[in-house]
Amino acid sequence: MNIVDRFLQYTHINTTTSREKGAAGIMPSSDGQMVLAQLIAKELEALDMKDIVLRETAILTATLPSNVPASAQIIPTVSFFAHLDTSAEQSNDTKAQVVPYNGGDICLNTEQGITLKEAEFPELANYVDDDIIVTDGTSLLGADDKAAIAAIMHALQTLKANPDILHGDVKVAFVPDEEQGLRGAKAFDVESFDADFGYTLDCCGIGEFVHENWNAGDAVITFTGQSAHPMSAKGKLKNSLLMAHQFISMLPAGEAPQYTEGREGYYWVKEMTGNSAKTVLKMDIRDFTKQGYQGRMAFLQTMSNNCAGLWGEGSVSIHLADRYENVANSLEGDASFPIDIAKEAYARNDIQMNAIPMRGGYDGAVLSQKGLPCPNIFTGAHNFHSIYEYLPVKSLQAASAVVVDVIKITAERHL
Repeated sequence: MNIVDRFLQYTHINTTTSREKGAAGIMPSSDGQMVLAQLIAKELEALDMKDIVLRETAILTATLPSNVPASAQIIPTVSFFAHLDTSAEQSNDTKAQVVPYNGGDICLNTEQGITLKEAEFPELANYVDDDIIVTDGTSLLGADDKAAIAAIMHALQTLKANPDILHGDVKVAFVPDEEQGLRGAKAFDVESFDADFGYTLDCCGIGEFVHENWNAGDAVITFTGQSAHPMSAKGKLKNSLLMAHQFISMLPAGEAPQYTEGREGYYWVKEMTGNSAKTVLKMDIRDFTKQGYQGRMAFLQTMSNNCAGLWGEGSVSIHLADRYENVANSLEGDASFPIDIAKEAYARNDIQMNAIPMRGGYDGAVLSQKGLPCPNIFTGAHNFHSIYEYLPVKSLQAASAVVVDVIKITAERHL
């Protein structure tokens, strides 16, 4: 099966993540994710993969056994990850189409007048004379992350069809519900998977590579006031809503998502609920450096303590929690070799690596924190979570070629 047909086959299965079921702790949160996992499992069987395990959570793992002589030096086990679900931003079934691109705009849907416009998405100009996979404008394409699944499966197919390519053990994993808090990766058993390092394939145009992202945390601040009838409130009423607003006003000006970019961290006031008696404020904290992240968390703790001193004992409490670490923390010093291997794989395919700091989380952040160093390779797709999502075919092919070369280089360095 060619890689385009493989990808299109995956898009026929609706794997929209369900926020409601996810919040209830159900995994996978949508039936389609299990259906897709079952299809992939059958394809893995057809490729004669070993140790194929599909769990009731829809976490699917398998191994391509080493084909090097038993007398050879032990080759580290490399692994590749993709997620099964698509974003809840759109839940309609995908109607994908392959369009030969000659430049200009792409009409996605004549009846509804939906057009992918080059003026709005100028990077389209990079793909003139390529075929581009798009939707009919009524759904997501699902290249996030079905392009990754297709790239990984096509790489395995390539290796099976070319037994002269020497490789060590190669492990693959497909996980659910990445789109709502990296739930699949958080449930993943890294220890039993028994790989030495890995790569996720998720997001980004051809050439992009992620080996650093946020250190991420959460803060829940509870303000407890004192209710009173307004006709006799003087000296008695302590309005927790106003306390929360005052707390927010003391946050550093300009250090919010809408004012930051690149490696600039932030405090995100995300949700506030309550009344004059009790208000709960939820915040996200993000920073690329360990020191910066720890400083932000300490700053919020100090603010909470000082406000409690100002407004009285029991008026303010804070709960701080870590969500995930920067992948770069797991790729320092001697542990940086997955980056070096990826650089060489990109170069072999004449791809200029564009290492970008990811202003968000991805499965590799959780896996790295669990002890499996896991940077991220491009899938080639653009405009994730949008009806204008598109996937250039040559970029998809390149992603799969990079996976093959990562596997080859890993073996070559130990033979």
